Parts: sequence; C-alpha cells; structure tokens
Amino acid sequence: MKRHGAVAGESHEATPLLRASAVTRHYKVAGGTLQALRGVDLDVYKGQTLGLVGESGCGKSTLAKLLLGMETPTSGTVLVGGRPVADHGRLERARLIQPVFQDPYSSLNPRMTAAAIIGATLEVRGERAAARARKVADIADAVGLPPHLLNAYPGQLSGGQRQRVAIARALVGEPEILVCDEPTSALDVSVQSQILNLLSGLRRDFNLTMVLISHNLAVVHHLVDRVAVMYLGAVVEEGATDDVFNAPRHPYTAALLGSVLPPTPGIGLPDIPLSGEFPSPLQPPSGCAFHPRCPRAKDACAREAPRMAGAPHRHACHFPLEEIPS
Repeated sequence: MKRHGAVAGESHEATPLLRASAVTRHYKVAGGTLQALRGVDLDVYKGQTLGLVGESGCGKSTLAKLLLGMETPTSGTVLVGGRPVADHGRLERARLIQPVFQDPYSSLNPRMTAAAIIGATLEVRGERAAARARKVADIADAVGLPPHLLNAYPGQLSGGQRQRVAIARALVGEPEILVCDEPTSALDVSVQSQILNLLSGLRRDFNLTMVLISHNLAVVHHLVDRVAVMYLGAVVEEGATDDVFNAPRHPYTAALLGSVLPPTPGIGLPDIPLSGEFPSPLQPPSGCAFHPRCPRAKDACAREAPRMAGAPHRHACHFPLEEIPS
C-alpha cells in the first residue's frame, strides 16, 4: 500500500474527482413515488474530505449508492474521475471508489477469514498469492489489525475489529475515493473515536479523497474539510467546515448544531428549535421543504423553493440567518 506525503485537502485540481449534478432518485412504491433525492449538486476534489450530514431518511445513504454506482439516478449525472460512473467497468470502478458500510458484520462474508476478505479484490485482479499476502499484511498493519487476527472469521472479531477489516478491504486495491456510510454508528461509543481517528490518519497517509456520511454533525466536525447538510433529499447548505459550524446560514443547520454541540463562547449560534415531524418523501411540502418546521418561515417559503446561493458557502434559504425577515 502506497503512502503519500501530501496532506489531504491541501490542494485541489480544477476538475472535481467526484461530482453529482442535478441528481434525483425516485422509487415507485405502493403509496406513489418516493422522492429520495431532489436535485443534488456536489463537487468533491482530489484529497478533499466531504461530510454529508442530516437526519435519518434525508437521502444520505441513497446518494452514497449513486456515487458508488450501486444504483442509477432517475435524472442527473454522477461523474467519477470526469466520466459517468456507469461508464466505468466493475473492476475499473473498484480501482477508483470503494465503500465502507455502517454494519461491518453484515458486509463481511462469515465463511471467509479476514485475510481472504481483504485479499478478495486482489484475487479478482489476478494477483499471485505471494503478492496478495504481502499487500494484505501491509494494509492490515496500516489499519491496526494484529497479524494473528487475519486467520479469524468475522464472528470471532469484535465490532471495531470487523470495521478495521472492512476498511482494509476497501483500501487494499488503492482506490482514490472512499465513501464511508455511517462507519461508526453500529459500534460501541468507546470504539467510535478509535475508528474516526483511524480514518483521519489513513486519509492523510494515503492522500485519500473521502465522503463521510453521518446523522451526527459532531462525528464529522474534526475530520472533514467541507460539510453538506441534507434535508428531505436535497442539500440545503454546503461549505467549509468551520464556516458551516461557526456561522450556519440555513435554520435547519443551526437547529442540528444546537442539538448536538455544547455552547461555545464567541460563536453565539442562533437558538433554532427543531420541532414537528420529518416530512414524508412521498409528499414533500411545497416551496422550501423545511418551512413547516421552521420558526422563521414566511409566506414566500411555502410558495417557492429557494435556490442554492452564495459561494463558497452555499445555502438554500429565502431568509438566511444573517438576514432577519421583516
């Protein structure tokens, strides 16, 4: 496994390594059409880490599947390395982008040893057994998995050890992009920080481009360069991590921050209560999807959906928090 000296997020190329443009994803269900994603635009540049956050059901995991090529958009495009993700063959796509899923146990074959799981990608590529063994040992060491556990089966490993196996499996083929979908939520609290610290070190050591998905802003705060906040299938705010955390523009972002972060002197986050039920993606509200729960909502919010505005700190709000509605 190659280690790189460059620090993740240090410099960006002109073309995004990962891009979602006007992406929608709809599902036909018994009650009608479920609008899981509604016009998502995102760019992730080489060496950058993007945090994708929002409540459960907002479309984060659906977007992850589209970025990975596991599903296709209803409309819009997903580009990986400048090409539509569907244009990459399975092996080529695996060299570019790899997932780390929420539940390491369900994503690992219980009949295979840790070494076999990690080395499976290399075997498919036709690498010889001796070369595979060396690479498996190297990446196991990089993720902090002791050598004696390489012969263990998933059922013999702890949750944290299983997630290290899953991370090693994703990285052994040296992909450029890692998509981590709630990588710590199925783990004990005592183990979560270990895995987050591991991911932070790996992205630096291997100059990874990463998308980190979480329902908890506190999880991504110290790990990502940029944050995109999703609500009911759409991105409502996106910007540099410090900008979003210290000066949120969208009321929903402020409400999320207020629910998970302790008060910080000098920041003075607005007190935005988050009340009401999360709307159904089968029947999204008119106008701004957040307006039924927003204490700042005006008539315009129910009539017209706001467009994303501002750069590089973008938001979709008719009355962003710097402005007080009259």
